[in-house]
Parts: sequence; structure tokens; C-alpha cells
Amino acid sequence: MSVAAAGTLHAMSVALAPDDLVETHAEAAQNEREPLLVLEPLREFLTANGLAAPDDLKAEPIGDGHSNVTFILSTGVVLRRPPRGPLPPSAHDVLREARLLRALEPTPVRSPRVLAVGDDTDVIGAPFYVMEEVSGDVITDAMPAPLDNPEQRRLIARQLIEALVEVHDVDWEAVGLEGFGKPTGYLERQLRRFGGLWEHNRTREIPEVEQVGTWLQENMPESPPATIVHGDYRLGNTMFAHDTPARLKAIFDWEMATIGDPLADLGYMVMMWAQPSDPPSKFNLHTVTRLEGFPTRDELVAAYEQLSGRSMQALNWYVTLALWKAIVFMEGNYKRAISGSTDDPYLKSFGDGVIEIAQRAVAVSQHGL
Repeated sequence: MSVAAAGTLHAMSVALAPDDLVETHAEAAQNEREPLLVLEPLREFLTANGLAAPDDLKAEPIGDGHSNVTFILSTGVVLRRPPRGPLPPSAHDVLREARLLRALEPTPVRSPRVLAVGDDTDVIGAPFYVMEEVSGDVITDAMPAPLDNPEQRRLIARQLIEALVEVHDVDWEAVGLEGFGKPTGYLERQLRRFGGLWEHNRTREIPEVEQVGTWLQENMPESPPATIVHGDYRLGNTMFAHDTPARLKAIFDWEMATIGDPLADLGYMVMMWAQPSDPPSKFNLHTVTRLEGFPTRDELVAAYEQLSGRSMQALNWYVTLALWKAIVFMEGNYKRAISGSTDDPYLKSFGDGVIEIAQRAVAVSQHGL
């Protein structure tokens, strides 16, 4: 996760390589890899946009670096750019992300404010944007001390649902997002895309995966009216204020956002939500929601239904879709691991993870949450 944040995210910083930050393009030309930041032209850009740019400007990466690359600058702003290339077409489009965030500024959606957009790749070698820093706590596998009690955990979940409903309530055409995504055919495109990815990523025959794919095709629901879809909405992509009562301050990581079916967001969030009755799994790292006070998945769904007014009749389909997509991604990482293109030992364990999640997907499609 790469986010605009302070507080706990500084503990998630990744180490800088010697060629990540350079002072000038001439210095960058001496290195084998392109840099992530070129400080001299960046200072000029910041100055031209009315932002502080001292001679001793420093940058620190935050987040895990698997998504778009995010730096917090010593002046108290955050810069977001794509990872090093080569990149797949349309992937890591930070200018598209900045467009969305700017469109959301006059709405109630809790998103960081964009301060400047750099579409000239001559500045740092890639497009980028600069946004405000947001201070708070990102909750994944541990609770911040002030929020670590049942009452505050209930509030966290309520805030998470309220914030998602705010996203889905935005009149996306009125805020200038025409053409940001196709408002019809979202689910068909999801099945087509991930079906093709499975054929590319698969390393073995897994009957459960084929069974789930067929079930999704045969039971596809009719989508409600299209909304903004975040695409990666979960507790770990939000930030809460340090103090009580629990207040969701910002939603991050909008790079997968589009216009589509809002229930895809809810299905994904529910898929990621652990509860005490779940069997142990080493593939769900966000286990904090097992603690007393956090609602069950059914209670989360009921809260969204009450606030949004949308029918939850087909939600099991959306959760199964989210699991199926996770299977496809995990199989791709497993394929990289066994082919020797990565040395990450954790990815080799994804072979078992694919089987586990496929079995869960079958269970949800047949028996529900």
C-alpha cells in the first residue's frame, strides 16, 4: 500500500537504493536504472506551483512500494508517481488518479487534496502529482491504543461503511468524470478480463477455480446504477484520526478506481474482513477485525444496505467474484515464484493459498458468507 500519510505509516517506510534519488538528470544518466526522483527540477516545479522547495529538500518513501511509489517530502507534502518501467498499458496511471481526486474535492468523500500535477515527464522522468499529507493511523494487524476497545472498534466499522456510501453517492457526471469509466457492462468486463488472466497465470488444473468461474458466469446479477468504484476498498486503505472518537479521515490508493458496480467494492471489503468464526489462515494478514466490537460480515452488509438503500440479495456473488480475482492474482505470483523470476519465499506458499481461497470461493457461492 502506498498512501499519503504520516504517523504509523512512517514505520512502513522502505529503504532507498542509492540510485532512487539523484540531484540532476546528468547524475541520473550515469546510473543503469532511471531514478525515482530528480531533486533539482522537482524543486523548480514545486516553486512554480507555490509550494515550498528548500535547497535541502529530502524525500522518504512510505508504504510497501508494490503499488504506485509514494514519497513524503521534508516540506510536509506527499508525491506519488508510477514505479519504474516497463509498465503494462494503462497501469499505474497517476494522472488519472489525480483527476479523480480533484473531482472529489467538492464532495463529502474523504480523500486527500491534490496540490499540483506534474504531467511533464522531463521533471522527474515520469508523471506525478503532489498532495497534502494526512496524519493519522492506518489499521491492519494492530489497533492504535486510543481506539483499542469494543466501543471504538464498532465506530471504526461504522465509519468505514459511511465513507464507502459517501463514495457511491457521488454524482460522478456532475463532478466531471464523464469518460472515466464505462457505466455499463462492468461485471461482464471483470469476468472476461480475469478469465483471460487465469488462462495466462495458471500453473495447474484446479477444478474449484473452473467451477467458480462457471458459477459466476451463470449467476451474474443485474448491476444497480453505476457509481464511482474505488477498486481496493478495505480497512487498510483508510486512515483514522489518532484520538477518539474513531473518525475516518482519508481513503487512499485510488489507482484502480473506475465507474461501475458499487457492490463490487462492498464484496471486496467483505472478502477481506476476518471474523472470530473464521478458520486460521496465513493468507489473511488483516486479522484485527476478529477483535471484540468489530461487526461480523453479515452485520457490515446490513449496515451498508441500511445506509445505501441498495439490495444485498446477490452479495454472495460479489464476494465470490472478489475471491476469484484474488485467486487469479495469487496464481500469477506463484507462477513468478516457481519460474525463478522472484526470490520471495512467501510467494512460493501462494500455491497452497490458491487452493485455500478457491475452496472458500466454492463455499461462499454455495452457502453464503
